[in-house]
Amino acid sequence: MTSYDVIIVGGGPGGYVAALRAAKNGKRTALVEADHLGGTCLNRGCIPSKTLLKHAELIENIEKANNWGIKTENLRFSLEEMFARKDQVIATLRSGIQHLLRAQKIDVYHGYGTIHNDKQVTVQMENESKKISGHNIIIATGSQPAVPPIDGLDVVAYQTTDTIFNISYIPQSIIIVGGGVIGVEFANIFASLKTKVTIIELGDTIIPTEDDDASKALLKCLKKKDIKVLTKSQVESVYESDQQKAVNITTQTGKTETLTADEILLAVGRNPNLSAVAELNLQMNGGHIAVNEYLETSKKDYFAIGDVIGRMQLAHVASAEGVTAVENLDGNKVKMNYTVMPRCIYTNPQVASVGMSESDLKEKGIQYKAHKYSFSGNGKALAAGDTDGFSKVMIDEKYGEILGVVMVGAHVTEMISQSSAYMFLEGTVDELAEMVQPHPSFSEALMESANALIGKGIHS
Repeated sequence: MTSYDVIIVGGGPGGYVAALRAAKNGKRTALVEADHLGGTCLNRGCIPSKTLLKHAELIENIEKANNWGIKTENLRFSLEEMFARKDQVIATLRSGIQHLLRAQKIDVYHGYGTIHNDKQVTVQMENESKKISGHNIIIATGSQPAVPPIDGLDVVAYQTTDTIFNISYIPQSIIIVGGGVIGVEFANIFASLKTKVTIIELGDTIIPTEDDDASKALLKCLKKKDIKVLTKSQVESVYESDQQKAVNITTQTGKTETLTADEILLAVGRNPNLSAVAELNLQMNGGHIAVNEYLETSKKDYFAIGDVIGRMQLAHVASAEGVTAVENLDGNKVKMNYTVMPRCIYTNPQVASVGMSESDLKEKGIQYKAHKYSFSGNGKALAAGDTDGFSKVMIDEKYGEILGVVMVGAHVTEMISQSSAYMFLEGTVDELAEMVQPHPSFSEALMESANALIGKGIHS
């Protein structure tokens, strides 16, 4: 039996990053992956959806340019070619991961891993089964789309966020169940393809985990794209009707309504993949594996990262957890820190945030000040025709420490890193106000808010 210093089960953004860091730390490392390297993020999530969202952005910009004197006629879409480009991007990144793993001499086992109590892992490959052992085990088995218990789903065909990338045509209409991050991103993609889109959300707002102002701003923009959004609405049942799919809902007023569409997409969250750890009897936190601040499970020398622990189900969070877990293999050294963790939604306009929202600050009773600057007054935004959205900075009232930033607008998923850096280095609003931003740029909004918060506003 081959022995390793660490075995990582799951080759997604948490698992393969953990493997690379472990190897660079001098550990003999094995990585077990049942499907493609890169996990959900690369193959069925972040990368394919962002590739298609870029296509959507280009379509919208071409149409916008008609009002700028740039005339385009007969705009056509080829879903086949769009998906081919998406597949090419995925293949390129997969190849890159394989190269990195080979370069670090990491043994990759392509098969389904079952983790045992004796620090052994059985890998069921296509034609054989192999058992390996490790001094430490890192569980990074990811998650799968949740399918709610809706009457009729057992007989009506539907799409999940995993299967939607295999669709072979552009539907004339689609009902998206779930108005969270994934739901609104797919709504943006299909709306750009001229599909009639309806979002059904059980909660009070779309993107309910984000700042209220961001939710309201994005909702306004989605409605401008003729996306129908039904909040406080419960899906009761589904059935087939005249070659379409019908969805029965109960609205916020208690009224029942039936909607029809060519496709139904379920985007109501994800459930952890736990079958690989079934025999370990690990302590759980709800439906997820419980870990301490060092990412150790209840079983010594067994760690868990990514979607299976259910903290923040984001690829970059899983990668950060993977690095942290590896640093703790030989003893508790580094605590996992979620305080400065950027969150991004790649709609058009984009949404990005870091730190606490206003509702978080109010709930915790923290005395704070906030300033919101609209991109409608920003020179670069006006020149680019991207005036939708705003930037909001929240600071501690006593010391001026930056507690949170939320942005809605073009390019904000790139801009948020500047705010993350300030917060990571415990920067203050005075320092942010002093920093010179290039002109014209969207990032000038941060300078405007910072100066306004210290009573020295320039354009606000």
